[in-house]
Amino acid sequence: MNLPIITDPHFYAVAVPAVLLLGVSKSGFGAGFGSLAVPFMALVVSVPQAAAILMPVLLLMDLLGLAGFRRDFDRRLLRFLIPYGLAGTVIGALLFSVLPAHTVAGIVGVFTLLFLAQRLLFPPRAGDPPPSRAGGAVLTTLSGFTSFIAHAGGPPVNAYVIPLRLGPVVYTATMAYFFFVVNLSKWVPYAWLGLLDWRNMATSLVLLPIAPVGVWVGIRIARRIDPVWFYRFVYLGMLLTGLKLSWDGFIA
Repeated sequence: MNLPIITDPHFYAVAVPAVLLLGVSKSGFGAGFGSLAVPFMALVVSVPQAAAILMPVLLLMDLLGLAGFRRDFDRRLLRFLIPYGLAGTVIGALLFSVLPAHTVAGIVGVFTLLFLAQRLLFPPRAGDPPPSRAGGAVLTTLSGFTSFIAHAGGPPVNAYVIPLRLGPVVYTATMAYFFFVVNLSKWVPYAWLGLLDWRNMATSLVLLPIAPVGVWVGIRIARRIDPVWFYRFVYLGMLLTGLKLSWDGFIA
């Protein structure tokens, strides 16, 4: 049986760099860049189709990330984050068919830029208290929601976790476990919505071999980079993500 994959070369010209970028982001280095994957692929396919094609790719990347950081995560923080992230995916599943994906993209983009502006204009000081748990609950729920809609869950949860000033490896491991659970929870709703068809899944299989390359590169960098530079790259990724999502949501 011939699998009905996408054959348009323009699709792969966009999808291959998007998967590489997603892999680097899933390793923790350049966190935020991964939110660009769906907007990039949406240049050639619809947002729901791009999100569906990336589902198996995300699963493989999540498993690779867990293997690379299996002992470094913050268990206490995860116990707080995961329930709210799952609540966000439930909301996303219920609203997916009625809320335009570009509207969600624009909202996430604006929020990301506002967070970066706040960090630059009012940088945290050593004596500043950590973010409130109530704020963290809202942001993490929003992360689960935007993750379901467009695999763009990084910026909201980063707005809560980055100010906690975790070490790069602990931050990377915690985010890897968090998004593994969130992404795993999306499979049944995606199937229920009819997004996991043969064409999307076959196309995803073509892209799967690229996934380990990005994760491997990101893991090696994350374990060697200075924390100051690590978070500079995180902020750069969030800046590019915010600009791209805002453009897609409100201008394009």
